[in-house]
Amino acid sequence: MPPPTTGSLSALLRRCAALGALFPGTQLHARALIGGCLPDATLETDLVLLYCRCGSLHRAHQVFDGMPSPSMHAYNILLAASPAGASLELLARLLAAGHRPDRYAVPAALRACAELRDAVLGAALHGFAVRLGLFPNVVVSGALLDMYAKAGLLDDAVRVFDEMPKRDAVVWNCMVTGYARAGRAAEALDLFRRGQVEAVGMANDLRAMPSVLNVCAKEGELIKGREIHGRMVRCLAFDSDIAVGNALVDMYAKCGRVDLARAVFAGMKEKNVVSWSTLISCYGVHGMGDEALRIYKEMVSRGVKPNCITFTSILSSCSHSGLVSDGRGIFEAMSKVHGVEPTADHYACMVDLLGRAGAIEEAVGFIRKMPMEPGASPWGALLSACAMHNNVDVGEIAAYRLFELEEGNASNYVTLCSIYDAVGRSDCVAGLRSRMKELGMVKTPGCSWVDVKGRAHAFYQGSIPRYLRRQMLWVLDQLLEDMGASESEDEYLSMN
Repeated sequence: MPPPTTGSLSALLRRCAALGALFPGTQLHARALIGGCLPDATLETDLVLLYCRCGSLHRAHQVFDGMPSPSMHAYNILLAASPAGASLELLARLLAAGHRPDRYAVPAALRACAELRDAVLGAALHGFAVRLGLFPNVVVSGALLDMYAKAGLLDDAVRVFDEMPKRDAVVWNCMVTGYARAGRAAEALDLFRRGQVEAVGMANDLRAMPSVLNVCAKEGELIKGREIHGRMVRCLAFDSDIAVGNALVDMYAKCGRVDLARAVFAGMKEKNVVSWSTLISCYGVHGMGDEALRIYKEMVSRGVKPNCITFTSILSSCSHSGLVSDGRGIFEAMSKVHGVEPTADHYACMVDLLGRAGAIEEAVGFIRKMPMEPGASPWGALLSACAMHNNVDVGEIAAYRLFELEEGNASNYVTLCSIYDAVGRSDCVAGLRSRMKELGMVKTPGCSWVDVKGRAHAFYQGSIPRYLRRQMLWVLDQLLEDMGASESEDEYLSMN
């Protein structure tokens, strides 16, 4: 049998790399060594490609390190496959070897900066790309935009976005996700709508959908969320995308439409532990603990392994619905049955569950037996329970512990004040308020939101002038009269 040629080995190695066939590739590597075909720059580069594509980075580095003078192509292959820190080290090595980074090396390095949130190095690479004439290449520009967006430098990301002569769906999605991650909901939704019209292929692209739906969930934008849902139904086969389905369930749950959340969940072709946990949380938040418990049991019966988030959701659901015995049973089964060790959040849920039920002493015992140092969450849950049941003694213990853990949190002082006030200890209330004044603490006023014709309006406690209150109450009185209510305007005005 004639020995293999360099050309045939190269073609076979590339085929193995394309198929992810590691074992045949290693056999070809051995054949090349035995046949005396190595060292050879082309074959060694193909071997680096093979091992990178097959996830065997240590072998790729071994081959690369053995190359006397790696080509730019070899550097690019390894840069694209390496983790963030290793990519930047490789970039430094590339520069030291006298190579000039190209339109493949710079985006790989920028992706590493994005992952590490290193905006300083990313900005330096931006300048480097401009000097090398690589900007505004669409791939380089997209990587720059992604780096700035992930670092929270949206103004810089917008500048890159505006300077791009051509923007594909990937770039639009990256910008939308950046706005969504930064909590700039209006801009995210506006850009998403623009992208649907201007970007080729974005109407059928799912990548930005979870981020946009998360914005709708946080802002309570039910109408906009349903609009996006409708667009996906018309244009996409989204029911097979788990991430989009989970985001829809979460959005409907947070916007108060439990029925629609359940309908989306039921229509999902595939579900994972996040899907089940999201629906459990949905029922729990809306006080439907029995239904949350039913979903949890169904999840377990179907062989889906619950995780930490699942247990946080179901324990919180039990807490809000007063399902004390069920909560105890689930907590005990966490490690014994499911192999999930309780975290501080799970202990805080149990403290809240017991505290709401009036079992204050048992809640204190739960905190004392925590295997980790109790943080603010369990003590905060205990303080809230004491406020609910006017338990001064335990409330003082919890509050003063929170004063140490959260020095600048005025809410803890206000809660203890309410406990003192409920039991008639006005001297203690005055003392605490004086202390708050000394510390310069200001309690954030309560805020209510109302949606009117698609716009969210916020009302803060005490923010409405008295003359407007009288007018508002008069309108309410007229409405009540139209509905046949017996209360008069004077009765309402006497309350203010």
